Amino acid sequence: RGSDELLSGSVLNSPNSNMSSMVVTANGNDSKKFKGDDKMDGAPSRVLHIRKLPGEVTETEVIALGLPFGKVTNILMLKGKNQAFLELATEEAAITMVNYYSAVTPHLRNQPIYIQYSNHKELKTDNTLNQRAQAVLQAVTAVQATNAPISGTTVSESAVTPAQSPVLRIIIDNMYYPVTLDVLHQIFSKFGAVLKIITFTKNNQFQALLQYGDPVNAQQAKLALDGQNIYNACCTLRIDFSKLVNLNVKYNNDKSRDYTRPDLPSGDGQPALDPAIAAAFAKETSLLAVPGALSPLAIPNAAAAAAAAAAGRVGMPGVSAGGNTVLLVSNLNEEMVTPQSLFTLFGVYGDVQRVKILYNKKDSALIQMADGNQSQLAMSHLNGQKMYGKIIRVTLSKHQTVQLPREGLDDQGLTKDFGNSPLHRFKKPGSKNFQNIFPPSATLHLSNIPPSVAEEDLRTLFANTGGTVKAFKFFQRDHKMALLQMSTVEEAIQALIDLHNYNLGENHHLRVSFSKSTI
Repeated sequence: RGSDELLSGSVLNSPNSNMSSMVVTANGNDSKKFKGDDKMDGAPSRVLHIRKLPGEVTETEVIALGLPFGKVTNILMLKGKNQAFLELATEEAAITMVNYYSAVTPHLRNQPIYIQYSNHKELKTDNTLNQRAQAVLQAVTAVQATNAPISGTTVSESAVTPAQSPVLRIIIDNMYYPVTLDVLHQIFSKFGAVLKIITFTKNNQFQALLQYGDPVNAQQAKLALDGQNIYNACCTLRIDFSKLVNLNVKYNNDKSRDYTRPDLPSGDGQPALDPAIAAAFAKETSLLAVPGALSPLAIPNAAAAAAAAAAGRVGMPGVSAGGNTVLLVSNLNEEMVTPQSLFTLFGVYGDVQRVKILYNKKDSALIQMADGNQSQLAMSHLNGQKMYGKIIRVTLSKHQTVQLPREGLDDQGLTKDFGNSPLHRFKKPGSKNFQNIFPPSATLHLSNIPPSVAEEDLRTLFANTGGTVKAFKFFQRDHKMALLQMSTVEEAIQALIDLHNYNLGENHHLRVSFSKSTI
């Protein structure tokens, strides 16, 4: 994993970020017994002396302490004494590191550690005795060289600038699994009290604003988490300071939350957060506990974690979230909706197995996905979207499967089994389609277009779905693909339902997906 993931062991596990100043000693010899009340008056040096290390700590974790501030050029571990020496490329980098950690106590494996200037101006190590440490250092340096766009000493310029705002702006790249407000709260709370969170989608990307009580907490979270993955190899955090210094949250629901004001209403049609569900959520998301030193947020079973996040929002007593594949969709337009239209729309986010429109309540349907992760993905992307003019609500159902009608019983075509459908997008393991899952957007991605079909044909076809085509563009290298923009997301949803798998002739069936691009 890249150097971005090496930051984990150091700052990530710090449960508190209090402002207690670091105790620094300047007594004659670095490895002499520490005297706690020495003043911080050691002369700066690019060699730092680190004390009170946990017994089982690794070279990588110690190196990770220095990485945000610049290149680490040498390390010496004194395992028996729970101490280490770390040499940085420049004195400036070492000064920045000591200053930062004197405001924010560093923790390794949940234990506070202490950093001070060493009396040594450089580290001379016997490489035969120190081979393991040197090997780790070389590996880390190699990774850093490939990952850091900035040459020179500072890997992350932002690491050394003082935090201006307690509010962070968070963008999530490669969002193949859903990320909920509660998942963000779980991760960012490790750096201090999170007061408020607002989530939204902008430019087809999931974003959030998150406010701490103190800018130092925001600085520490940015330092440790920027560039990290929430789940294995996806959902990458991109973090900046916001220009805002205070967030104004009106509603507590699954899009926004003010933790200082549990009395806020849940807003229009949003489910209020039931206190019992909130308590259940705290238990469920222990899946997000940060494991190993080198993979800060890499959760081995992302599907289970996503499902646990779902359980927090729609807590179903006695139903394990891990394998819940059935969704309940309500507020449907009962005049228009069919099992086929639900199959097509929900099929953008997973392989729909069965659909049942409820006989006694035709504005509601049960949809069974192939696995719990797909149902969570469909829920997070489609809840609150407009289909046939109505805002649909998507939640996890308490049912484990969708029952088919008994043999010979006519249920007016309300139940349909799509288990063997050739139209499943995600049948092949590792299919490229997993990388192209985006929230509903006005811009659609079209593929499998035959050479005989021109732009005008496609514009006419899509205009006939009842919307307005605002823009169109063939891919330069490949005329089998194009982007087409409708005037609203609702129109694009309608067009996708009507035209995905449309036969364009020459045995070409049009494929339609939501795009993250705009034209």
